[in-house]
Amino acid sequence: MNTSYSQSTLLHNQILIWLCVLSFFSVFNEMVLNVSLPDIANDFNKPPASTNWVNTAFMLTFSVGTAVNGKLSDQLGIKMLLLFGIIINCFGSIIGFVGHSFFPLLILARFIQGTGAAAFPALMMVVVARYIPKENRGKAFGLIGSIVAMGEGVGPAIGGMIAHYIHWSYLLLIPMLTIITVPFFIKLLNKEVRIKGHFDIVGIMLMSVGIVFFMLFTTSYSISYLIISILSFLIFVKHIRKATEPFIDPALGKNISFMIGILCGGLIFGTVAGFVSMVPYMMKDVHQLSTAAIGSVIIFPGTMSVIIFGYIGGLLVDRKGPLYVLNIGVTFLSVSFLIAAFLLEATPWFMTIILVFVFGGLSFTKTVISTIVSSSLKQKEAGAGMSLLNFTSFLSEGTGIAIVGGLLTIHLLDQKLLPMDFDQSTYLYSNILLLFAGIIVISWLITLNIYKHSQRDL
Repeated sequence: MNTSYSQSTLLHNQILIWLCVLSFFSVFNEMVLNVSLPDIANDFNKPPASTNWVNTAFMLTFSVGTAVNGKLSDQLGIKMLLLFGIIINCFGSIIGFVGHSFFPLLILARFIQGTGAAAFPALMMVVVARYIPKENRGKAFGLIGSIVAMGEGVGPAIGGMIAHYIHWSYLLLIPMLTIITVPFFIKLLNKEVRIKGHFDIVGIMLMSVGIVFFMLFTTSYSISYLIISILSFLIFVKHIRKATEPFIDPALGKNISFMIGILCGGLIFGTVAGFVSMVPYMMKDVHQLSTAAIGSVIIFPGTMSVIIFGYIGGLLVDRKGPLYVLNIGVTFLSVSFLIAAFLLEATPWFMTIILVFVFGGLSFTKTVISTIVSSSLKQKEAGAGMSLLNFTSFLSEGTGIAIVGGLLTIHLLDQKLLPMDFDQSTYLYSNILLLFAGIIVISWLITLNIYKHSQRDL
């Protein structure tokens, strides 16, 4: 009996170890190239609108793929999808490294990497639920969450050092380390019984076309892209109303509080992602910092602070309630953006402090948005609703990066709006920071109204 128990415990621990490896690289792959965007722009002589697609391409297929893998897990099995994701992610890494001097091939590689990496967050939690005993799942989820936070934290620092001292293209090879997990997952994960079902391929295609062309519009502001995007979404909405098993449950669209909550959460997450993607450009243009300094000194402390703020936010939600934490998070974000807008030309290390509070505010806000959105769902809607929240969260981050790239390229906000004697190159960044603060405050006011409305309905 003890031998059987020991073997079972060993199996669970081994699975958890290799899940942590995947957890680390799933977010590391997302963050590691962010600090190198100005270097990539210089190498290819591309504007930010084009260069930011290095991250946007990854986030696009990562967000859509996360939802797709969740839908397919019962039909194809977790083991098959997870192994397929690892191999595809590594394949994208090889293509990106070998073809890094050809920009279209680099973007294609990031699309492929995102497709593979999407299997990690979508399936890891299911693996924990199926293989880890109930009494140990809390610790398992906590450990994976900590590893994810660490990956987000060290990504910019490692990325900045490698890009500065070697070359940014070598960052594309790092995700290949996940290949070491393949033989272990083949051995450890059981063969699963597959459940037959219908997969809404048409819905996926229509939604993906709409998303891609909307992102193209945000970077080039071509009306034709916007028209194609709107038409695709209209056809998609019509399709899911008639489909037997639609990719997105149309019944969720009738839950106004839920849909507005999704929108406001997406605006906040997208704004912060856009800001983080702007920091390397800003620090190089305004303060002429090196890539290594931007990653290690400017961004690294902020990303690591997520671990602390995430723990504090969870405690405060339980003790003070979600509105209390939401107000603190929004205050951190909006005030940080405002202060940065006015003091952008101050010492560059000031931005380090700003980023700590921005990531802290994001950590608080993410916790609360999940709580508020879930409270607006009926029990039968919870699974589909929370999956949609995760999908829109990832997608909004990619969209925010694309929009900021467009704003930095076409210089819509390149005017003197503040009574500050900035250098001409600083006005654009300062005005975008003001825009960020405004979006956060508007999203906060709408979210407050939704929460109060949902509480009255309980």
